[in-house]
Amino acid sequence: MTVPEEIADLSYANFLRPHEGPLTAEGDYDTLHFDRLTFEGDSAGGARFLESAVTDCVFADARLRRARFNNVWITGTRFTGVSLAETDWLDSWLTGCSLAGVESFGAVLRRVVFRRCKLDSVNLRSAALHEVAFEDCVLRDVDFGEARLDRVTFPGSTLERARLGRATLEKADLRGALAIDLADGYESLRGAIVGSVQLLDLAPALARMLGITVKDR
Repeated sequence: MTVPEEIADLSYANFLRPHEGPLTAEGDYDTLHFDRLTFEGDSAGGARFLESAVTDCVFADARLRRARFNNVWITGTRFTGVSLAETDWLDSWLTGCSLAGVESFGAVLRRVVFRRCKLDSVNLRSAALHEVAFEDCVLRDVDFGEARLDRVTFPGSTLERARLGRATLEKADLRGALAIDLADGYESLRGAIVGSVQLLDLAPALARMLGITVKDR
């Protein structure tokens, strides 16, 4: 999926209108441009965002549980302590964004691209990721426990202390990842695609998991 580099690349760019004011629960946000705005403590559960752009905004302690994002372009935006639990994402892009302490458990992401993003302590437990790409990202302490990763890719990304306990991986492609460091869930790598060099790096942990003792004379 081609990632728009600037707002003019969006098919709906000419229809965007500036947004003003707070976010509200069950709100409808269609063809809006959220630019350099701060949403602190806003409660917008069940809100719907369609063909909109978010540029250089701050979301802090906002509540967006069960919100829907369809064809939304987000760039240069910070999410801190935000609830995105059980949200639904389709055909959306996040570029140069920072997500810290974000709750995204039970979320559904389909054809979503994260590019040059930092994800720190993001909870994606029981989430469903389908054709999601993490491009040149840093994923630190991200929890994929019990999640389903279907055709998820990590080109140029670094995984630090990622959790995969009881996750299901189907054609999840780790070959482009720069580093794979798991806090748990090595057994969940069944169904993943890795390169030969990565397999050598993972071998000691896999051996420990299987109870294999490796000794040279």
